[in-house]
Amino acid sequence: MTNETVTTTTAAETPVPAPEPLPHGLGVSLPAADAGAKTEGTFPYAADLWAEGLLWAAVLRSPHPHARIVSIDTSHAREMPGVRAVITHEDVPGTPRHGRGTPDRPVFASEVVRHHGEPIAAVAADHPDTARMAAAAVIVEYEVLDPVIDPEQSFEAEPLHPDGNLIRHIPLQHGDPDATGEIVVEGQYRIGRADPAPIGAEAGLAVPRPDGGVELYLASTDPHTDRNTAAACYGLSLEQVKIVVTGVPGATADREDQGFQLPLGLLALKTGCPVKLTATREESFLGHAHRHPTLLRYRHHADAEGMLVKVEAQILLDAGAYADTSAESLAAAVSFACGPYVVPNAFIEGWAVRTNNPPSGHVRGEGAMQVCAAYEAQMDKLAKKLGIDPAEIRLRNALATGDVLPIGQTVTCPAPVAELLQAVRDFPLPALPKDTPEDEWLLPGGPEGAGEPGAVRRGVGYGLGMVHMLGAEGADEVSTATVKVHDGIATVLCAAVETGQGFTTLARQIVQETLGIDEVHVAPVDTDQPPAGPGCRGRHTWVSGGAVERAAKMVRTQLLQPLAHKFGMSTELLQITDGKITSYDGVLSTTVTEALDGKELWATAQCRPHPTEPLDADGQGDAFVGLAFCAIRAVVDVDIELGSVRVVELAVAQDVGRILNPAQLNARIEAGVTQGVGIALTENLRTPRGLIRHPDLTGYALPTALDAPDIRIVKLVEERDVVAPFGAKSVSAVPVVTSPAAIASAVRAATGRPVNRLPIRPQAAVVTGQ
Repeated sequence: MTNETVTTTTAAETPVPAPEPLPHGLGVSLPAADAGAKTEGTFPYAADLWAEGLLWAAVLRSPHPHARIVSIDTSHAREMPGVRAVITHEDVPGTPRHGRGTPDRPVFASEVVRHHGEPIAAVAADHPDTARMAAAAVIVEYEVLDPVIDPEQSFEAEPLHPDGNLIRHIPLQHGDPDATGEIVVEGQYRIGRADPAPIGAEAGLAVPRPDGGVELYLASTDPHTDRNTAAACYGLSLEQVKIVVTGVPGATADREDQGFQLPLGLLALKTGCPVKLTATREESFLGHAHRHPTLLRYRHHADAEGMLVKVEAQILLDAGAYADTSAESLAAAVSFACGPYVVPNAFIEGWAVRTNNPPSGHVRGEGAMQVCAAYEAQMDKLAKKLGIDPAEIRLRNALATGDVLPIGQTVTCPAPVAELLQAVRDFPLPALPKDTPEDEWLLPGGPEGAGEPGAVRRGVGYGLGMVHMLGAEGADEVSTATVKVHDGIATVLCAAVETGQGFTTLARQIVQETLGIDEVHVAPVDTDQPPAGPGCRGRHTWVSGGAVERAAKMVRTQLLQPLAHKFGMSTELLQITDGKITSYDGVLSTTVTEALDGKELWATAQCRPHPTEPLDADGQGDAFVGLAFCAIRAVVDVDIELGSVRVVELAVAQDVGRILNPAQLNARIEAGVTQGVGIALTENLRTPRGLIRHPDLTGYALPTALDAPDIRIVKLVEERDVVAPFGAKSVSAVPVVTSPAAIASAVRAATGRPVNRLPIRPQAAVVTGQ
């Protein structure tokens, strides 16, 4: 062993590097506050909740899509050991109907079942297995009826509901009905039924209160609406019902089915005990609303240069058994039926009808996604017939700010459609795969799945999409927020539910930017707070973010006024940067902490966008607050013998108004694009004769990380919308709307086949006679 001199350094002598400053304010990639808890598995989801004396609930659902209920016998279930309550329609003390948009759905079916999986009864027991066995022991005698499953038959069928089969009809008329073009193309298109398929199935806990009310712990995305519905159903006042929002495991639709929530509270009120219900995956598929299956017929007129002259279309939405939000979905479909193109003459007729299929409702991009697939197919047909490049014909007709939509509304927001399309068109194409065994995984189907490499064809296609932000047709969009500051810590109280869209992160950034305070907490959401509305269509970025900003600015004024008065200047001459308050002339310089000096400041503010109006009898009106646009170029490889499709790359350009959180924004776009891949290729909830087949995640094929293509965000246009807080736009829905149309366009380019149905079936991509 050799002698060595070992030098040690004490901790006191070790130079300590200065800590890196934390991300701060708007425009930076501030990490999500709940990221750690979610990755560590400690995030408080509803399925994890527990209470002393807990009972378990189960729901009996109809095995038939259409039947008359002859009798319901609950005696066997009530006599089972461990069963505490069995309830049916006779046990609903208040309003027996509910529904997101139109309250036309019974809490429990009483005389007729109108869809597969409709609730008949619910049970509370001391063990989940006991509850399920007791639910199965409820004897229901049915007179099975022939279901109406074709929406076209719904017009002539006997009424399926007291309100009739027609939910809404919109006959849009814009321009000259006699206008014609030199070139005419027609097409018929079908969009299948897609499910939001939340990874975390529905769960909830109901706890009775001493005042005779009940508290519901749910992953609700619209707690105040759900509270109002529950109170009406239970025959209670609003003050007696409270909803506490638990951790939401992501939402691309209305996260919680009200038909799931309502029996839970009824059981808690009847038993006087806490009651928990965790839905199985099958129950989740049977219970919540799906994307509207849609039949579309189109006729496009264009001149010899490819300029659009007139668009005629018929759009039929299958609403399923109940209306839900079908009226709003139809308005979006009809309004955007021509896409982000200048169309001087448009005649669009749309219907939403009831059938005995599973209910349809709000799913991200509703209405807009279905018509995008159809009008982009029509643009491809025009390009082929005229011998014009598909991107070029789209450029010639691209919508811009100042143009008029077919509903007669002038586009006043930024609409850089041509700029977006040019960006994806000019982006370099991906390299072709090598025809070697080691690169077989690049071919459609993956290893062992592809046919001969010589059967693979590459296609390039385009999609242009648009969506509306916030509600439409006169919806009162409003949100309220409170900002409190005490001991150098800011707290935000706002009932905007964090569904994965990043609102809590945005709220922290807004307060940091406005007040210069690093530590910002966002309080949990419950219905004791003022309402903020549902978490969809970018609402919370706009109205809830706007409310937080206004409240923070009011607190800022409270903070700065004493200093401004002391130095004889207005608060506008003071600025807050990195936690320091300085004046324009440098005379005043202090920290926010020193200025607070232990004071507690708070303010409450509202944000309400400018009003809109319903569409009139001709489908005309200023129906939308704002619009967002997206362009996508899809590159696909298709095995024309097997019909298998591999999405190689999706190049995305989007107008975002203003980038508030770069990492969060990119993640939302990539997620939306990937969701669109599923809609284009795999997601199809099959319902033969109205029965949901394979209601599980093996029968319903969601895209996984292995199915996600290369997603290239090639351009983000930051042209601020002057009427929106921060100028930002919704970013999640429009890539969902656009990517299925772009993928279908690319498959058409590769195969020469029409591809008029989504998801794309293998037989639609097979080319014979090669």
